[in-house]
Amino acid sequence: MTGDTRKPSLHGIRILDLSRVLAGPWCTMTLGDLGADVIKIENPKGGDDTRGWGPTFVAGESAYYLCTNRNKRSVAIDLASPEGQRTIRDLAVQCDVVVENFKAGALDRYGLDHASLRALHPGLIYCSISGYGRTSPLAERAGYDYVVQAEAGLMSITGEPDGEPMKVGVAVADLFTGMYAVQAILAAIIARDRDGEGQLIDIALFDCQLAMLANVGSATLISGEEPQRFGNAHASVVPYQVLPTRDSEIVLAVGNDRQFKLLCGAVLEQPAIALDRRYATNRARLDHRESLIARLKEILATRDAAEWQRRLARTGIPTGAVRTVGAALASAEAAAREMVATVQHPTAGALKLIASPIRMTGTPVVKPSPPPLLGQHTEQVMHELLGGRRDAL
Repeated sequence: MTGDTRKPSLHGIRILDLSRVLAGPWCTMTLGDLGADVIKIENPKGGDDTRGWGPTFVAGESAYYLCTNRNKRSVAIDLASPEGQRTIRDLAVQCDVVVENFKAGALDRYGLDHASLRALHPGLIYCSISGYGRTSPLAERAGYDYVVQAEAGLMSITGEPDGEPMKVGVAVADLFTGMYAVQAILAAIIARDRDGEGQLIDIALFDCQLAMLANVGSATLISGEEPQRFGNAHASVVPYQVLPTRDSEIVLAVGNDRQFKLLCGAVLEQPAIALDRRYATNRARLDHRESLIARLKEILATRDAAEWQRRLARTGIPTGAVRTVGAALASAEAAAREMVATVQHPTAGALKLIASPIRMTGTPVVKPSPPPLLGQHTEQVMHELLGGRRDAL
């Protein structure tokens, strides 16, 4: 079969999305990109919290909500009502996956916990996303990205050496967790196709943020020493940071001693720097970071960023401009990769969204549909799955 005739990767998979805000919706949006039918359950009184998160709105819809809810259908049901709970149970029986991020015990009261739904549907995959995991001593605590960035060590290694700990500019703990949830769900689908059994997936923001400490976490475990903040510099490689030129800043990422020799000789026209025993090896450059960076700043200040980048490009040394968000989205690279998509929104009209980054030749991601209005698909889903039943509406 050709890529034109094969169905999307997750065609035929139905997701019941009980999640709100970011980690859960990011997970389900990705599954929707891959072709799953995502049914987003929202409270009729306001819907997903992010619908009200400004300051940027278009036709009454927030940019925050729009960023994480494409390729979904919205169904407005009150989970607090007995009728709504019965409807959700009936929908779950017809779904492959449930994704939720309620506080521990909240869905148990409604009969929508894993055990209750598994009794009705043994093949159901139930993904529970929380701040600290369902088996943690902090299981009862609500999970917030900002708090987890602090508690899981990320803020302690982010920021200037003499400044305060800093969070990352986007909610990366939530986003990491959403992507780990996608991986777990895909694995559980494969396992269910093999043996017919569903399972509970327990994903925690805290766990995912610890995992994403990567080499920094590993070094801490091995050495027993706390890592330091390096701002825009690299803890293990020099020079590898933002540096000023005569007119603007560039990122310079010199990954090895060969590249450093090229930098000094072919780019900076100062080959003697690479022969200096203080700078000849990366280990030596780490020990003499301050003096080397001061020397590089003096040289880079003699020419504009564009000239340095032309020289660096000829050698293959990694470099880049420090772009604004708008400039990055408007770049030729973003256009070539079709990373900005325009969809027709029911109230906003032509709406630009960041597209899925996934590229697959045989089963490509589906064309993005606009994030739904609150309850936009309630009647449609009730008709398709529950014979038009309206007792929960």
